[in-house]
Formats: sequence, C-alpha cells, structure tokens
Amino acid sequence: MGQNLSLFERRRRRVRTSLRARSGSRPRLSVHRSSQHIYAQIIDDEGGRTLAAASTLEKDVRGTTGATTAAATEVGKRLAERAKAAGVTAVVFDRGGFIFHGRVKALAEAAREAGLEF
Repeated sequence: MGQNLSLFERRRRRVRTSLRARSGSRPRLSVHRSSQHIYAQIIDDEGGRTLAAASTLEKDVRGTTGATTAAATEVGKRLAERAKAAGVTAVVFDRGGFIFHGRVKALAEAAREAGLEF
C-alpha cells in the first residue's frame, strides 16, 4: 500500500500521522498552498467539522494576488481572529506536504502573533 504515492503525498501522510500522535484533543490548523492562493482552516478532527477558515479568495482580499508572503500573513491574522471568536486558542499546525518556509511560515507566524498557540 502507498507505493504509487507522490513524494508530496508521502510527506503529507507522514506529517498527519505524527500530528495525530501528539495532538491530544487540539484542533488542527491545516494549510493548503496553490500557485495563486493560500488557504487555512482549523479543523476539529473528532467532530469532523471546520471551526474557522480564511483564504486569499475572500472578496475584500481578492484584488491582490494570494501568492505573496504579505497575503499569507493577512490570512494568518484573519484565521487567528476567527479562531478566537470560535473559542479556539491552542491548535496543532498541519503543514500538509508543504515545507515550513516562505508563505506557509508567514501564515504560521502571523497566526502565532495574533494569539494562536502552537
């Protein structure tokens, strides 16, 4: 099983498996990065639902490209605010198969500064 997976998919599975082992009952901050946009959501895996989400597709941000670290920083701040409103303060960071660098790192640091703990 898993012989035909891309390197990205293998990395994603490895990250998720290690997260499950050490997350306890904390929700997961999942990040997805495409060539044009960046998306982040806080997921309660036990309940199977999304508690908060933010992305560069939102109307008031859409005028600029989402492929910059500045846009990722903005998404991180928005996500942290929405998480606080939903009563979430501590999460585990799920970078998926993405390397913690550039836009993914900018989003994480902005979320930390805005008050999320991970």
